[in-house]
Amino acid sequence: MIARSPEALEHRARAVAVGTFDGVHRGHRAVVAAAAASGGDGLTPTVVTFDPHPRAVLGGDVELLATLERRLELLGDAGAADVLVAAFTPELAALPPDEFAHAYLGAIGAEVVVAGAGFRFGRARTGDLALLGRLGFGTREVPLVPGVSSTRIRELAARGEVAAAASLLGRPLEVEGRVVGGDHRGKELGFPTANLRVPPGLLVPAFGIYAGAVGDRRAAVSIGVNPHFGGRERRIEAYLLDWEGDLYGRRLVVELWQRLREERAFASEAALVEQIARDVEATRAAVRPA
Repeated sequence: MIARSPEALEHRARAVAVGTFDGVHRGHRAVVAAAAASGGDGLTPTVVTFDPHPRAVLGGDVELLATLERRLELLGDAGAADVLVAAFTPELAALPPDEFAHAYLGAIGAEVVVAGAGFRFGRARTGDLALLGRLGFGTREVPLVPGVSSTRIRELAARGEVAAAASLLGRPLEVEGRVVGGDHRGKELGFPTANLRVPPGLLVPAFGIYAGAVGDRRAAVSIGVNPHFGGRERRIEAYLLDWEGDLYGRRLVVELWQRLREERAFASEAALVEQIARDVEATRAAVRPA
């Protein structure tokens, strides 16, 4: 179940993983798995997460690795039975940690709280697992996975190093959006593409041509400005191999497996078509990372 307030979630004995969990990478999944492992003790594995990202509310910049919708899907896959999405506001940020613990953890029945090493919460980040222990909660600290962080994944994505990012995520890097109308140039060239409108604030990897997939369908993906046609606006376009059908309006989660090349202009349209055909064959041969 997905709840937006503590009152909307049934009060029951729970093992609760707490964190923002942007991207639900290998370190995040270790925390959720520790909560899920407590299910054998009769505790419901639950996640308390935050939206919007705390850094965005507190005056920082952040490019999200996943939309909230995708984060919730990934948390469920990681073992969460219930998720409480706490609206992160200046008022919540100002709550003393003991008040947060009472209003959000005690209110849903948390008996054990699980978090990664270095976890902090509450006003001025003064709360930690030791404080929760003094307040009567059982606590479990999960060691950090060496080298794995959302910041590092963003750095790799910005360089187009999607295979390296996948090794930290434990799954391929993704870009998500709704299919909207485009210029139909792909169809005219013989490779009709789905043009994605990506939500504001969502990370988009470095410009280039990628091999990837949408669900069980391989996809050649272009991220950039279409320099061959003198484009200026960023586009994310996915050509789904061996696919026919109408995708307009659909939400697509596009996996990026391998960066094939930089985008560039070609001497002729025929040369462009030949290169796209090579990109498609490279996509057929690509291996899914992680």
